Amino acid sequence: MKFYTSSILILFTITLFGQKTIPLWPEGIPNQNPSKEKENIVNSDIIRIDNVQTPTLEVYLPAKANHTGRAVVICPGGGYKILAYDWEGTDIAKWFNSKGIAAFVLKYRLPGSPSLIEPHLAPLQDAQRAMRIVRENSEKWNIDPTQIGIMGFSAGGHLASTLGTHYDENTLKEPNDNPLNKISARPDFMVLVYPVITFDEKYYHGGSKNALIGKNASQEMIDHFSNNLQVSKDTPATFLIHSADDSAVPYQNSMLFYDALQKHKVASELHIYPKGGHGYSLAIGKGSLQGWTDRLYEWINELE
Repeated sequence: MKFYTSSILILFTITLFGQKTIPLWPEGIPNQNPSKEKENIVNSDIIRIDNVQTPTLEVYLPAKANHTGRAVVICPGGGYKILAYDWEGTDIAKWFNSKGIAAFVLKYRLPGSPSLIEPHLAPLQDAQRAMRIVRENSEKWNIDPTQIGIMGFSAGGHLASTLGTHYDENTLKEPNDNPLNKISARPDFMVLVYPVITFDEKYYHGGSKNALIGKNASQEMIDHFSNNLQVSKDTPATFLIHSADDSAVPYQNSMLFYDALQKHKVASELHIYPKGGHGYSLAIGKGSLQGWTDRLYEWINELE
């Protein structure tokens, strides 16, 4: 009898405190043919997800007594081939919750899936949709609709910066009467952590570029997705973190974006650490680099 009672209690606790996961496209996923493809999840040192077929938002809300009204949609990295889902997603969401900030982990489609019709559009479609969903539900989730940011790591940083510079691009390419699509997809701020920014081969991460637009992409396509070339005065305020010894995504990616932001007088802050390499998430145990989240928290608190 005691075992039975404990089991009921455990199930109730999971239901009560478990995170809610929302499908992005319950009425039908655009730019995707029906298929029997399966999503793959590998749980080793980190959770890696590939071949995403049903994009979702996982909701992390702070206690109502702690909430600040701010929110962030998080794009995990993985070279547009996998998603480092907990390492650069759910662990980051929990950190934001500890600061009273709502967080939403985006499981976005990856361009390598054969079921996609125009693969390069799928990640941006999902990011636009995620921002609109959060903004539409802002009152329910105790969020200020003018304080919703986008965050991304590595290739997820490319997606985040793509949303920040292409937020009003009509990626659906067809008439759509869904009122959700009339809600602004513009982030109010961006957080880019060792981001892929440029597809110019001088500084690019070839794996991300080739995965998204292909090895033989036109110069027009390369420029379109080199987000430092797409910055305008309307680009959201941006916080950037990089390491000088990053051998995967050169630190010049962040510098190019920062220079473009400065040229257009967009509020921005850049931190380049001497060491850290690539893919360090919260940088726990990595000396002064571990303080990057403190710098981010200070910056967010100063946003107008």
